[in-house]
Amino acid sequence: MLWPFNHFRNPWIVPRGTIETIYGMIVTQAREPLFYRDFGVPDTVNGRFDLLVLHLWMVLRRLRPMAGGPDLSQVLFDRFCDDMDANLREMGVGDLAVPKRMQAFGEAFYGRSAAYDLALAAGEEPLAQALCKNILNGEGIENARRLAVYAESAIAALAGSDEAALQSGSWKFPTLARSDEQA
Repeated sequence: MLWPFNHFRNPWIVPRGTIETIYGMIVTQAREPLFYRDFGVPDTVNGRFDLLVLHLWMVLRRLRPMAGGPDLSQVLFDRFCDDMDANLREMGVGDLAVPKRMQAFGEAFYGRSAAYDLALAAGEEPLAQALCKNILNGEGIENARRLAVYAESAIAALAGSDEAALQSGSWKFPTLARSDEQA
């Protein structure tokens, strides 16, 4: 289990630049305008958070089984927590409220991760339904199906990347297809 308070045990086994590279790739992909324009993801703080969680989940599920993957996954998750904390403070959330919000983020991350794991194991339609519920607020199942196809292609691309590329942050997410480019 990834735990946000593991800063006390040797957290920088992985070079910090590698974590920044990988996390930057996740954030950049989650901010891709096509998600918001063509996939129907709400361009809100919650919509952006949900896409960030989706991409983080996809990367973490690929990293965990690798040699050194649990440590890399933990440090990457810690970076996510640090980013969420910094964003809360930047948005003006007071020091006393930050821990409650961070707990809510953690619950959201683990809940969505569990839902996506179960849905992925069950097939494309259950994954689309989980994405529809968690990212699209229960509306737009067609967009959720397209998002599920994207997620499955991203998972396949990550699975096809060798461990050295994953550990160094030298892989790429698949390119998004615009709605007018899909058959």
